[in-house]
Amino acid sequence: MQEDLRNFISPEKLNEKDLLYILGEMPEIRFVSVAGVDLMGHETDAKIPVEIFIENIKQFLHGNAVSTDGSSVILPDIATINNGKIDMKADTSVKWWIDRNKDNIDSVTGLPVCTLKIPCFLIHDGQAVDSRSILKRAVSHFQAEIMSLIRKYPETVAGMNIIPEEIAGVEITAATELEFWARAQEDNLELEELSASQELKEQYWARTQGDIRTGLEQTLTTMSEYGLSPEMGHKEVGGVKSRVSRNGARQSIMEQLEVDWRFDHAMQAADNELMVKLIIRETFRRLDIDVTFLAKPMEGLSGSGEHHHMGVVLRLKNGDKINLFTGNEKHFLSRWGYAALMGLLHNYEIAVPFIVQSNDAFRRLKKGYEAPICIVASLGRTLEIPSRNRTVLVGLIRDATDPFATRFELRSPNPHTNTYLAMATMLQSMLHGIRWALNSDKNEDQLLKELCKQPGEQADYLEQTRMYRCEDDVFTAFTDKQRDVCFGRVPATVWENVQSFDLYPEKIPVLTAGGVFTPELIHSFRVAVTEKWRVELEHRIIPNFIKEIRSMCCLHQGGGNPGDDKRWQKVQALRYQLMLELDGRPGIFDRIHQAFDKNDLQTASDTQKIMYNAMKNLRQCYHEYRNHILD
Repeated sequence: MQEDLRNFISPEKLNEKDLLYILGEMPEIRFVSVAGVDLMGHETDAKIPVEIFIENIKQFLHGNAVSTDGSSVILPDIATINNGKIDMKADTSVKWWIDRNKDNIDSVTGLPVCTLKIPCFLIHDGQAVDSRSILKRAVSHFQAEIMSLIRKYPETVAGMNIIPEEIAGVEITAATELEFWARAQEDNLELEELSASQELKEQYWARTQGDIRTGLEQTLTTMSEYGLSPEMGHKEVGGVKSRVSRNGARQSIMEQLEVDWRFDHAMQAADNELMVKLIIRETFRRLDIDVTFLAKPMEGLSGSGEHHHMGVVLRLKNGDKINLFTGNEKHFLSRWGYAALMGLLHNYEIAVPFIVQSNDAFRRLKKGYEAPICIVASLGRTLEIPSRNRTVLVGLIRDATDPFATRFELRSPNPHTNTYLAMATMLQSMLHGIRWALNSDKNEDQLLKELCKQPGEQADYLEQTRMYRCEDDVFTAFTDKQRDVCFGRVPATVWENVQSFDLYPEKIPVLTAGGVFTPELIHSFRVAVTEKWRVELEHRIIPNFIKEIRSMCCLHQGGGNPGDDKRWQKVQALRYQLMLELDGRPGIFDRIHQAFDKNDLQTASDTQKIMYNAMKNLRQCYHEYRNHILD
């Protein structure tokens, strides 16, 4: 237990007596930090001297730990300038982390100065309004509703050889897979070199070397010390082999990595992800390697995903556990599992704004990058041999020899997805499908038949015009037009994504059921994500594009070689189209700025797509021009 106490404090120890004992035994803990998570996934951090915590420990544990004016969190139209008070209430149901600063050694103990990180809820006008509280409500609502449905329809668990009275509770298990890029001194790496390495899959699961190996090994070791149970760390498909200078030092590091760790209950799983990111950043920073969790750090290269896994287990009073989704020998899933999957797919349009919420995320979700852009699932080609289809939105993970392995893998999230909100929408969506199936007295055969329907076939729950199961590669088996018909039109920008709230008003009650989301929270999130879209586009993406365009210089002199002038003219035409006014028509960048000035968000969104296409063409033209320069 002492080993555990070095890095985290378990929920059963989060009481006044045990905390005071631990703090007395660990004088290197000099600060506490209250860590709430706002609607955009930003986690707060404030250094409070531990003496203040000890003096006010009852208030920290049972009241409002800290209050702020709301300027430190993103809760638009909730924490307003004239009503911005936010109270922070400690969560004693999860681990409290001990965060070590290895760059700051305590002069008394000789140990790194530590901060006790306290996960919190954000309270405004007496209501919890943060991401963690939304997930907490979703978990409680899901658990209560499942127990209620089991009591109402005991025959639905009879095939599992149990009766409702034997069930002690419902557990939601969750985990995430985290991909990221590690880079240092990569300026001299050519995009073509990186892209070729990716296409050849030279880096995927290759042996790590040098500082990358050290960083990955230290990350996994630290995760173990924090009780995070790492399962694997490996190189992903992106990147190139790092180069070695004459003195033996590695340079030009640009590699994509992935780390995976063991599942936990939903709230702890989301907290674990934030801690893993902190460990990764700090570990690689000490090696002078920058880490980015952007979904698409470089155009033309593999993006980073963060697949979300979720399952449901019944905990029996005798201590046994049963996977609620595992099917019998004739089915991929139980009726509970089929219904949950149908709920995920049917309600994805109103869940996706919370899952894919940035410009960067949409640059990742494009056809041809094995990214899930279609609302479709895969169950596997046969019952006997589970398979994986990386082109679908939701995959069924199962092991014929292990019933506890059955779970769903949502493939659209990325490392910047707000995991708390993503998991909350998953639970609400699954519950909607389960409630419909049981209230409609649907059995496994009927549910599987509807899940496997073809476009145009009759459906009682799913959309009649669509199909929802595919075991083929959706990018090669269908044309663009066929995909739109079979799976629905895919949003291409943040603005198109949030329009789902207006296009599917009948599905909003799925989110608000049980008071999990409120209309005020949905509105606040929508305002926040729309403003983030605008600011990123105007003040980050366009300025970066301008720098890139200005770097595309004319490389030939005089007449040059045959074709040089013509190829350069193509480049120039696109540069002008993007940046300059021609024949009285503003350049693309200016048209976006003007649209935002007029609050014409639809035009800004449409022009953003034109901008991306123009930049893609410009890069291709400049690449062709530069590659044909002889002298």
